[in-house]
Amino acid sequence: MTPTEYVWMNGKLVKWDDAKIHICSHVIHYGSSVFEGMRVYNTLKGPAAFRLRDHSERLLNSAKIYRMEIPYDADEIDKATLDIVGVNNLEACYVRPVAYRGYGTLGVDPSNCPVDLAIAVWPWGQYLGEEALEKGVSVCVSSWSRIAPNTMPAMSKSGANYMNSQLIKLEALSHGYVEGIALDVYGHVSEGSGENIFLVRKETLITPTFTASILPGITRNSVIKMATDMGIKVIEQNIPREALYLSDEVFFTGSAAEITPISYIDNIKIGNGTRGPITKQLQEAFFGIIEGRSEDKYGWLTPIPAYKGVTV
Repeated sequence: MTPTEYVWMNGKLVKWDDAKIHICSHVIHYGSSVFEGMRVYNTLKGPAAFRLRDHSERLLNSAKIYRMEIPYDADEIDKATLDIVGVNNLEACYVRPVAYRGYGTLGVDPSNCPVDLAIAVWPWGQYLGEEALEKGVSVCVSSWSRIAPNTMPAMSKSGANYMNSQLIKLEALSHGYVEGIALDVYGHVSEGSGENIFLVRKETLITPTFTASILPGITRNSVIKMATDMGIKVIEQNIPREALYLSDEVFFTGSAAEITPISYIDNIKIGNGTRGPITKQLQEAFFGIIEGRSEDKYGWLTPIPAYKGVTV
């Protein structure tokens, strides 16, 4: 991790090394946080945040599910994000807003704990490796299932949910794979430890539904929009495990992973064992927009203005 100079915490700029919380903060003991992951890209027109408002709104929605009252609205979170990127003078970076229950009481009932908000930014390269975007990654189907419906809300990007993700990731790494794919409790394909998943079968794009315990991914939504505009048929449905092996192409999507092809699953070659043509077509459209080489026809990019001071 490459430190930057400042972290935004509750409306103030705090030096990176001073961005600390109390050991008895509720979040440390009970995982009571919600967070976001977003990228700022260095486009041909200067640095710009990718789908800024969508990420701020998803953060608020995640908090709403957990009855967390974040003391900032979407406009203020957008502004704070732009501020912290600007003050750190970053052309490209990863953005991590996190809302958490802070220092107050230490029972399961969090009612008397404040809800704090912090935003950290830092440079971060390719999540699954520099060569992954072209050559693809080798993954496995995890023995760990995604959380069951009506146990913990999969539609909330909650820190506690990612204990499940850690089990999936660590198991995959321990067996020599880059990533793991989780099934839901009914045996349907769900998602990776931190990515949504798409299959290509006979030039049709297939992805799991929200009922398969997936996070409503913003990059996932971006791919669906681009594919639809390209005339590629998109189906959201339950997917059996064996459909993974029989696919022509499979790829991950996510703010960190972007659009990363999968070359092998459980040591079974997918397609020709490298990036497929539809994956490549979607990558070219996606990176064309975020790098500023193509028209931003969806309005996904928010330019990072010159820093003028924090106003929230």
